[in-house]
Amino acid sequence: MASWDHLGAVGVAALLCAGLCVAARVRPGPWMGVAARVLALLLAGNLVAWQVVTIAQGHWTLHTGLMLDLCPVSAATAAAALWTRRPLLAELAYFWGCAGSVQGLITPDTRWHFPNFFYFQFYVIHAGVVVAGLFLVIGLGLIPRPGAVRRVFALTLAFAGVCAVADVISGGNYMFLRDTGGGGTLLDVMGPWPWYIASGMGLALLFLVLLDAPFRHGGVRRSTERFRPTTPR
Repeated sequence: MASWDHLGAVGVAALLCAGLCVAARVRPGPWMGVAARVLALLLAGNLVAWQVVTIAQGHWTLHTGLMLDLCPVSAATAAAALWTRRPLLAELAYFWGCAGSVQGLITPDTRWHFPNFFYFQFYVIHAGVVVAGLFLVIGLGLIPRPGAVRRVFALTLAFAGVCAVADVISGGNYMFLRDTGGGGTLLDVMGPWPWYIASGMGLALLFLVLLDAPFRHGGVRRSTERFRPTTPR
């Protein structure tokens, strides 16, 4: 059952996301660049603080501390996308955030509660990526380009390959490639190892297609592109 501090964090994130996106559509201006960079610094700073606190507490290990899971990599990617406005980074932030990180909000880590540091760390890294991804697409107009699903899925598979190598070297469980982690996620209902990996990839592809579908219609694309600022090539 969701706790009040879980619902509170999700509620704050939802309000922030809605406020940023609506304001960007109604009153676009220089403030959008400032907001993007503030959010980028928050995401990047949270990752640094996570490492510093973990090391200071003596809990950092090779098999858990490499930040090779999808959520921290998504946070770093979203921070870079917010700072640079690069289309590929924006696509990765949007799809990884809305298809992956959002699941952490649905099945949160119940070990941490307000005001513990790791409570804030968890929700900044999960909710922050979702907010960033939607702000990039809806607010800043960096909509997924044709072929985005193919690119993002290929890069996701490549990243899983990197994690597999890291798991062998470190003995870790990055990207949950050794087991489901026992955290009560969707992976727990996808069968035993290694079948849940194949099921998870299939479900991930379905999520990517669904998230991309609204942008394959001309009306939606034109409506969003009206608000697109000048972006780097």
